[in-house]
Amino acid sequence: MELRADCARCFALCCVAPGFAASADFAIDKPAGRPCPNLRADFRCAIHHRLRERGFAGCTVYDCFGAGQRVSQETFAGRDWRRHPEFAAQMFAVFPVMRALHELLWYVDAALELKPARPVHGELRRARAETERLATGDPDALANIDVDERRRAVNPLLLRASELVRGAGRLDRRGADLIGEDLRGADLRGANLRGALLVGADLRRADLRRADVIGADFRGADLRGADLTEAIFLTQAQLDAASGDARTAFPATLARPEHWRP
Repeated sequence: MELRADCARCFALCCVAPGFAASADFAIDKPAGRPCPNLRADFRCAIHHRLRERGFAGCTVYDCFGAGQRVSQETFAGRDWRRHPEFAAQMFAVFPVMRALHELLWYVDAALELKPARPVHGELRRARAETERLATGDPDALANIDVDERRRAVNPLLLRASELVRGAGRLDRRGADLIGEDLRGADLRGANLRGALLVGADLRRADLRRADVIGADFRGADLRGADLTEAIFLTQAQLDAASGDARTAFPATLARPEHWRP
């Protein structure tokens, strides 16, 4: 089971199932369940290499965590929504559920890599097994999963793992509105930044080692020279949403975004 997107094995579900409104992230309005006008007949994007310049930055930071190919190839056994329109509505309804489950699996796997979190590794493995069991369900079963309930079961374990890594008494800015804040050179080691709004924040040279950034919004944040080498639950999508340069340090498991400065 893969937790990394493989677009070549997906029927472009992220280009059809979600809806989006015209904004800084998307150049147009698109209702849920309607194919993006840039989607070609072969399920590829006609402007893939020009998404940012054409006003579709939101597409460049989207990550399905491998849910797309699983729904396409396993749940619906390779039957695509164009040749089998009778499955289209159900496929589009199942996709966000699978994405949520795969995202949880990704975070659990990340927590299991944290050595200080060993006291909760047993519970995390059990939570992972149950989440994976749910992900193997048929379309009807998947459509009826209460995703919020699954999150409520897993999130306390992820938080406990985070606390074991960060230690007690660390800065708590969970869910904080830090939009556009000047945080240059800030010592954010071990900080709780879960769900923090860091849109457009100036984080140049900030120290984010061991900071918990699960769900933090880094859109347009300036990470030039920042140190995120040990940031907890940092995703590729979060890096892709920000700007950085050659001095920005981050985990070796992630890739330097193409749009970052030299």
